[in-house]
Parts: sequence; C-alpha cells; structure tokens
Amino acid sequence: MEEKDRNRPGSVLIISAIIVGLFVLWGALSPGSLERAAEVGLGWMIETFGWFYMLSTAFFVLFVLVIAISPFGKLRLGKQHERPEYTWYSWIGMLFAAGIGVGFVFWGVAEPVLYYHDAPVGYTPETPAAAVAGLRYAVYHWALHPWAIFSIVGLTLAYVQFRKDQPALISSAFYPLIGDRIHGWGGRAIDILAVIATCTGVATTFGLSALQITGGLSYISPIPNSVFTQITIIIIVTFLFMFSAAKGVDKGIKVLSNINLAVAAVLLVFVIAVGPTLFIAESFVTTLGGYITNVAAMSLTMTPFTESAWLGTNTIFFWAWHIAWAPFMGLFIARISRGRTIREFMAGVLLVPSLLALIWFTTFGGTALNLEIAGAAPIGELVMGNVELALFATLGELPLSSITSIIAVILILIFFITSADSASYVLGAMTSHGSLHPSLFVKMLWGFLIAGTASVLLVSGGGGLSALQTASIIAALPFAAIMIGMIISILVMFSSDYQKEGKRTRKKRIRQLKEEIRDEFYDDMKEEVYEEMKEEVYEELKDEMKEEMYEELKEDLYDELNSDKDKK
Repeated sequence: MEEKDRNRPGSVLIISAIIVGLFVLWGALSPGSLERAAEVGLGWMIETFGWFYMLSTAFFVLFVLVIAISPFGKLRLGKQHERPEYTWYSWIGMLFAAGIGVGFVFWGVAEPVLYYHDAPVGYTPETPAAAVAGLRYAVYHWALHPWAIFSIVGLTLAYVQFRKDQPALISSAFYPLIGDRIHGWGGRAIDILAVIATCTGVATTFGLSALQITGGLSYISPIPNSVFTQITIIIIVTFLFMFSAAKGVDKGIKVLSNINLAVAAVLLVFVIAVGPTLFIAESFVTTLGGYITNVAAMSLTMTPFTESAWLGTNTIFFWAWHIAWAPFMGLFIARISRGRTIREFMAGVLLVPSLLALIWFTTFGGTALNLEIAGAAPIGELVMGNVELALFATLGELPLSSITSIIAVILILIFFITSADSASYVLGAMTSHGSLHPSLFVKMLWGFLIAGTASVLLVSGGGGLSALQTASIIAALPFAAIMIGMIISILVMFSSDYQKEGKRTRKKRIRQLKEEIRDEFYDDMKEEVYEEMKEEVYEELKDEMKEEMYEELKEDLYDELNSDKDKK
C-alpha cells in the first residue's frame, strides 16, 4: 500500500511536467527568442558567478578526497550487515553507461582537437604546446571534477536512503538539517528544480546522441544526415528503451551496461593497437603528468586581466553542465551503490572513471591530433563545422574503418538506450515520492516527454536545442548551492554515525574483553577447584581405603585366630 501511494502522481510530477511542457512549447513556437533569452542568462551567470563555479568545484574535489581517506570511509551505504548488490564489473559498467559515457564518445575526439585550434589562455593555437594543453584540458573537464560533483550527490542520497530510510529524493539529503520539513513546499521546490535540470539535460543528450548516430550513419552509408533521420532514430531508441525499462534495473540497464562496457573496451583496444600506438602511449604519460602537476592551478585559475572568454565558454561551461547533471547521475549512482563502504564508493565513482577518461581521451583525442598535425585528415574542420562527425572521420583513417564505424554506432546507440532508461528511472523515482520502484507508466511518461522535447527542438532548429542545453546549465546555479548544503548534511550524518559506531565498537570490545577475562578466570578457577577437589578426594579415598584395609586385615586376623582355635 505504501509503494502504491508513492507511485501516485504528486505535485512534483504535475508542476515539473507543466514547466517542461511550457518550455518545449516556447522552443517549438519561437526557438530564436528562447535562444536569445537563454544566451543572455548564460552570459550573465558565467560573468557573475564564474568564480563561484571554479571555487566550489575545486572544493568538491578536495572534499571527496578527504572523505575517502578519513575514518568516515569505513562507514557503509546501508546497514552494517548489507553487502554490494552488484558485482564490481556491473557497477562500473552502469556508472559509465548511465549517461556520462555519451560525453566520452561525443567529445573524446572533438575536444582535444577543438582546443588545439582554439587554445586556452597562454597558449598559441596550432602548436605542440597547444596540442598538449588540449589533451590535458579535455581530461581535466571529464576526470576528477565531474565525478566529484556526481559522487557528492550520490553519496548523500545513498546514505539517507539506505542508512536513514528516507525516500529517493534530492530533498531527502536535508533531512539531518531540517527534519520532517523536507516534506513541505521547501522540499518540493528542491525536487522540482532537480527534475527540471535533469529533464532538460537528458533531453539535450537525446538530441546530441541522435545527431552523432545520424552523422555516423551518413558517414558510412547513403542515409542522409537530416532532421527526419534524427527523429526516426529517437523513435527507434524510445521503443528499445521501453523494452529495457520494462525489464527493470537488474535485467535492463545492468545487461546493456555490461555489453556496452565490453564494446567500448573492444573499440578502445583496437584504436590503441592499430593507431599511432607509440604516440598514444607518450600522450598518456605526458597528459597524466601534466594533469597531476597542473590540476590545482587549473582548478583555481581565472583570467581577470584578459578579455578572453575561453574559460567561460569551456571550463566554467562544463562545470555548470556537470552540476546540472548531478541530480540525475547522483540518484542513479545512489540506487546502484547500496551496501558499499564510502571508501569503496569513492574508489569506484571517483578514481576508475577518471582513469577511463584519461585513457579514452588520450587514445581517441591523441589519434585525432596525430592525424590533424600530420595533415592526414581535416579533423579540425569537422570539429568546427559538424562536431558529430569527428569520431567517424578519425576511425575512417584507420584500418577496418567500415567495421569500427558500425561498432561505434552500436556503442552510441546502447549508450543512448541506457541513458534514456536510467534517466526515466531517476525521473520516475523523483516524481513518485522517492519510490525505488517507480511504476512503468511514470517511467514511460518521462521517456516520451524527454524524447518529445528533443524531437520538437531538433525540428525547430539548433537554436531550440542549444537553448535547452543553456537552460539546464542556468538551473545548475541554485543546485550548486544545494550541493553545499548536502556537504553540511553529510558531515552532520557522518560525525553522528561515526561516534555511534565508535561507541558500539567500544562496547563490543569491552564485552569481548569481559568474556575473555571471564573465560580466563573460569579456567583458572576450574584448575584451582580441580586441584583442591583432587586433594580432598585423594584424602577421602585414602582414608576410606585405610578403613577398608583395616577392616579387611582385622577380618583376616579374626579368621586366622578362629581357624587356629578350631584346630586345637
């Protein structure tokens, strides 16, 4: 009954669906005005709060690293007896495929080449130094920082859900601070904001994925790269996602994620093997060293003395974009991380994807830069024009390009399906009072709404799609403040529970010590009592034997005397 009550439509579902619907209607009827309004908002946000994004994101990275190595790392996301629900491989596969894998595939080639031509401040474009910086900044935008953002939301929500038995809602993170008031309009406002940010962000990913799939198909076949093809792809993916959603997380997302991780690994190993292997290896080492050496400086560097807009249109843009994705990624990561310790959670959510980002971008981005610098393929022109073709143009310069391009399309397609499936699950949970098992109807509703949003904005032109992306980034500003509140909530919960765990551990140790002392005392006492009883029993037996021997001798003596008397 409680699960049925949770699955009933509530105010969060109704209000957020209406707001998203109105936004889509605006984009369909007047994409130009929506784009202008969104661009003005984005420009104001970056110019006014760029410093806030840089400082807060750097703080997020530092915070999660400290939490991972602190004594809090021993706490478990769930009850103390619970253990992980999914294997390590399936868990990492779902982390990678939930949504961020689309970004790896889409930007893995494009971003390093883009920064080679449009270099960061302090670098001359189209130079070796710009190529090194391009790879380093691409990894910087997709390694520790975004996963620190996702891990804070995922860690908080997993803890309040599985340790404090609160619903799967963003507002639940504030239960330790405001108690039952999270069920009022303040909590609903937080959840509505998270739903809108998630819906707009995922709809944009739908559009970008559709663009890349149709771009790839047009590159390897006569299929035209048109809006009609893009809409057809979205319709096909929607039906495939419905089938996956009906299977649930265990049989749907889990199976597809395992497949996708294997396909991505095959493509990655192939490019390393047949591509410029030595160049990729050298790029990996150089990028890793440059990243470790410069990550602190890159995290805390602004450009107040220059007129360059590079930082705002790239780094700050990506930080806002990742924060906009945090409700979606955080809720999904929380759902699949039950039973893991905080230290294990941080290792899987923070370090493994960061290492994958380093390998992926140096492999694909390094290969593309090698082709660009050698003049073997005009990758730079494609990035500036049709960015969705960059991956396929790079694969086209390697052996077996027709096969690898098909594999790449399959990879993007499965990423597309898993992103839609996980997004519909998260949105369903957020609009079903935090139910971990939202109804199929609610998941389908959000799936169709997201697909419809992406389709309408693709039909209405790029202005609508870019405006949607910009709007989700603007929504990230208040959510960054919400994340700071989450950190305070985390510290309150961890401190309280760590003290309780410490008390329980001390009581357990005292109880064990008492038992050990009692057992030892019992053994000693038993030995002493045994020795005493042994002496007593020995003396008693000795006395009894004396008495018995005396009586026997006496009787024998009487018998002998009587016998002698009879003889006489």
